Amino acid sequence: MASPAVSPDSSSHEAPSSHNSAPGCSPTSDTENLSPDELELLAKLEEQNRLLEADSKSMRSMNGSRRNSGSSLVSSSSASSNLSHLEEDTWILWGRIVNEWDEWRKKKEKLLKELIRKGIPHHFRAIVWQLLCSATDMPVKNQYSELLKMSSPCEKLIRRDIARTYPEHEFFKGQDSLGQEVLFNVMKAYSLVDREVGYCQGSAFIVGLLLMQMPEEEAFCVFVRLMQEYRLRELFKPSMAELGLCIYQFEYMLQEQLPELNIHFRSQSFLTSMYASSWFLTLFLTTFPLPVATRVFDIFIQTHLPIDSPIGGWGWVLCLYGEGVLGRDRPH
Repeated sequence: MASPAVSPDSSSHEAPSSHNSAPGCSPTSDTENLSPDELELLAKLEEQNRLLEADSKSMRSMNGSRRNSGSSLVSSSSASSNLSHLEEDTWILWGRIVNEWDEWRKKKEKLLKELIRKGIPHHFRAIVWQLLCSATDMPVKNQYSELLKMSSPCEKLIRRDIARTYPEHEFFKGQDSLGQEVLFNVMKAYSLVDREVGYCQGSAFIVGLLLMQMPEEEAFCVFVRLMQEYRLRELFKPSMAELGLCIYQFEYMLQEQLPELNIHFRSQSFLTSMYASSWFLTLFLTTFPLPVATRVFDIFIQTHLPIDSPIGGWGWVLCLYGEGVLGRDRPH
């Protein structure tokens, strides 16, 4: 298998937790590696999260029983106060994680994974993604400005497709928007670095998500890592043979792990390629609402599994929603 001109380093995926709550840790986490200050901070975050959940339940209860507006305002104020403290504590914790990254990756990996599953704060997402896939200080970053001066045979195709990438997102709206321009730049630069792949429709959604989080040079480096170390480029080769293999693996997993859902899909003539192709090519970015897809991406980039590894993990979507799919079509 031919390898592209640039060689990068590591990454992967997994299923997001159903909780979008504050960072916390379970008894199974590697808390023995934490300092007393860190343990105190994590305990505080857990308590704040518990209070927020209690406030949320209280609000729903009061709204349901139509209590007076004064009570609601008091509860709302309490929730807001708790939230501000929670955000401050979360900021402190993630600032510490970024500044002590090597130590967290080596000695507190389980806890770090758990925190990521609970959600990377937006303001830290750019640097954490780069750290997770080792995209900081890549030599290819120094080539980026020179690549932009070159012409690519894929330019016309890229120009055509970028207008259809996140067309409703404010950053990418309009032919002369900054979003479309930097998206074109990154896609063109990659097409020159990896001439075997060049440009393939679908990859622009991944780059678009990166550009929502970070400057174009950094997005380019992360994309190179994803394509080569996470082996996403195998999906985008002209033959797309790897995509066929992934779909075949997924079908087998579906038969083994979710036989009832598999039978249901077959009875509806619902082929795997009809829905799963975009899952692999865009990493769910065209399937889920953007906030949900971003959380999925958090976990994909953290788990360090290449795209063509055994893909049981991709089945979490069907595991979560399979019962609902079956239930809707069953007679009541």
